[in-house]
Amino acid sequence: MMNRIIGFLFLFAVSVLSGFAQESARSIVKKSDDLMRGETQVGTYTMTVIRPEWQRKMKFKFWSKGTEKAFIRMLEPAKERGVTFLKLGNEMWNYIPKINRVIKIPPSMMLQSWMGSDFTNDDLVKESSIVEDYNHKLLGREKLAGFDAYKIELRPKPKAAVVWDKIIEWIRVEDSVPLKAEYYNERGERIRTLLFSDIEKMGGRTIPTKYELIEEKKTGHKTVMILEDVIFDEPIRPFVFTKQNLRRTR
Repeated sequence: MMNRIIGFLFLFAVSVLSGFAQESARSIVKKSDDLMRGETQVGTYTMTVIRPEWQRKMKFKFWSKGTEKAFIRMLEPAKERGVTFLKLGNEMWNYIPKINRVIKIPPSMMLQSWMGSDFTNDDLVKESSIVEDYNHKLLGREKLAGFDAYKIELRPKPKAAVVWDKIIEWIRVEDSVPLKAEYYNERGERIRTLLFSDIEKMGGRTIPTKYELIEEKKTGHKTVMILEDVIFDEPIRPFVFTKQNLRRTR
C-alpha cells in the first residue's frame, strides 16, 4: 500500500511539474510576443530581398492594434508606392493602384510570398499566433550570440491552421528579446531561419531592429528587414483600419 501511495505521489508531482513547465514556456513566448507587438504599433521598415543575381529594396509603414488589426502602406520604390494591405480578424485585403482595384486575399494565400520577399502575408500581419496556435515546451537554456537564452519548442495544436510542424525559438532570458527562430516541416527538415539582431532602445522598449530571414533550401535567398522607427501603445485613429483607407494616397 505504501509503495502505491508513493508511486501516486510521484506521478502527481511529475504531472504538476510538467504542467508548470508548459505554462512557463508559454508565458515566456507570450512575454516576448507582447514585447514585439505592443497594444498598438506604428513603425517604418525597410526590406531588402536578396537573391544570388539581384537585390530589391522596399520601404513601408505599418500600423497594428493587438492581434486583430493591421495596415501596411508601401512607400518605396516609386512603382509600388500606394500599394496597401488591410487585415481585420482573419480577413485580408490588398489595394493595387495601377489597376485601381481592391483584392480580397483568401486564407489559402496567407502563406504566399509578401511582395516577392521570403516573408509571407501571414508573417507580416500575424494571422496565426505563436501564443495561441501552438503548445510550448521549454527545452532548456543555451548561450546564443553571447546571451543566456531560453530554448523553446513550439508544436501546433491539433486544429490550428498553421504550416509549420515545429518551431524552435531562442528568447533572451534577461528581457524576453527574441534572438532566433527555426521553422521545420512535417518531415523534420529546417526550411527557414529567422535571426534577430541590432538590439537597441526604440519606442521606449529594448527590441531587435534587424530581422534576417534565411531560406535554408534555397542557397543565397534571404530577406533582411530593418526597423527604422516605431511608436508603441499610442492611440491609432479607427479610420486607419478600414477598407476606405486602402485607397488613400497618404
